[in-house]
Amino acid sequence: MRLIFVHGWSVTNTNTYGELPQALSNAASSYDLDLDIQHIYLGRYISFHDEVTMDDICRAMDKALHDLPGNDDTNIIQFSCITHSTGGPVVRSWVNRYFGADGLDNCPLNHLVMLAPANHGSTLAVLGKARVGRIKSWFQGVEPGQQVLDWLCLGSNGQWQLNEKYLDYDYSNNTFFPFVLTGQGIDNKFYDFLNSYLVEKGSDGVVRVAGANMNYRYFSLEQTTEEIVRKSPLTYKLLPRSDLRISNPVPLGVYKDYSHSGDKMGIMKSIRADSVDSAVVDDILKCLKVNSFGDYQRRANELMQLSEAQQKGDDTCCMLVFNIRDDQGNQIGQDDYDLFLLAGSRYQPQQLPKGFFIDRQMNINTGRLVYYLNANKMSEIKDGKFGIRVVARPSSGFSYYRAAEFRSDGVVAQGVLASNETTYVDIILHRFVDKNVFRFDQATDGVKNFKKIKPSGESMSED
Repeated sequence: MRLIFVHGWSVTNTNTYGELPQALSNAASSYDLDLDIQHIYLGRYISFHDEVTMDDICRAMDKALHDLPGNDDTNIIQFSCITHSTGGPVVRSWVNRYFGADGLDNCPLNHLVMLAPANHGSTLAVLGKARVGRIKSWFQGVEPGQQVLDWLCLGSNGQWQLNEKYLDYDYSNNTFFPFVLTGQGIDNKFYDFLNSYLVEKGSDGVVRVAGANMNYRYFSLEQTTEEIVRKSPLTYKLLPRSDLRISNPVPLGVYKDYSHSGDKMGIMKSIRADSVDSAVVDDILKCLKVNSFGDYQRRANELMQLSEAQQKGDDTCCMLVFNIRDDQGNQIGQDDYDLFLLAGSRYQPQQLPKGFFIDRQMNINTGRLVYYLNANKMSEIKDGKFGIRVVARPSSGFSYYRAAEFRSDGVVAQGVLASNETTYVDIILHRFVDKNVFRFDQATDGVKNFKKIKPSGESMSED
């Protein structure tokens, strides 16, 4: 078996892999795996220069793979891959660029074991280069690269696009088997009293379980002209454009005692060469043994039982990523809308369960809003009556938006919000245009000055 390792963001030395390669090689024979240290390759890529993009890294990775012994310009022999942190989305991006959902049967990558992957981003990325650069768990002596950091920000375009494409990936009819193994332990060595994200619930100090998990959802809503609230502000109903889309299942293992990085608790760096009894080593090797979809399902069930045991007694969390745009293709930016979560028979914000809210982040580049919620608390919503209200600006004038509201009306909240998962919510608002934006006059009426004309109050869509 050929095995390659791909590290995370802003790494400058292959010592980042610690002794995990040796540990796997030492224990492999006990799992009937032919894995010799001579067959293991340690990847190194540049992520700490601002000009380098995620796409650049994917293209360079493809060239590096073709240059490995036994490969050539047209062929890559089968291999398996272990990644850490940003390495997960790097390899997923490579798969999508060169094979995609329709080409998985030709993909030479068999097993992708992602350790603490930032598949849906990291909370720390929003802090920016200077601040993130001072956090020891991410950074070891160089300036972090801005474009990769932008990709890692919650709600980035790169995440949205990649994960929407992966909704179509069919693992059952191919031999591409991805896995996610992630921690939710906190190493106090990296504690920063100015940054609560390093000790956040449901996180390993850098990546949330919901941000790592490859099981996620996509929900699309579109505004109608059906009134749902007639008094000011006039509110029109949001309705699903299609059924809730759920990604094909990917095995998830969660460990309560592992953090993102570090020699003491890091899910990769803390493993010693003689750690043959390590749960992480055991689970990686069991993942590498998977050869069929039946094996894949059994591994998923085993890791689900592990996660349930590791998270027993703790509340689990979930993320919502909101994308607000209009039916004319305009992205609505961060300063141009307010969004409220609703609950109860009257769908009001004050009816949400006490303690449901953990964090809120706005991506200033995309205008996407990310909520981090206590999934257990959200499951307490009575009768599953969950809602979303969007108030966009401008709300009056020649071109404007009406408030929009989604009401689940019996669709349980858990259908949209799932424990340990991320849900992408794409909301399309109707852009109203007053008919006085463009009118014609009879030439016989003479010259008219329309400098002070006012909106008619009648929208084109209401003609």
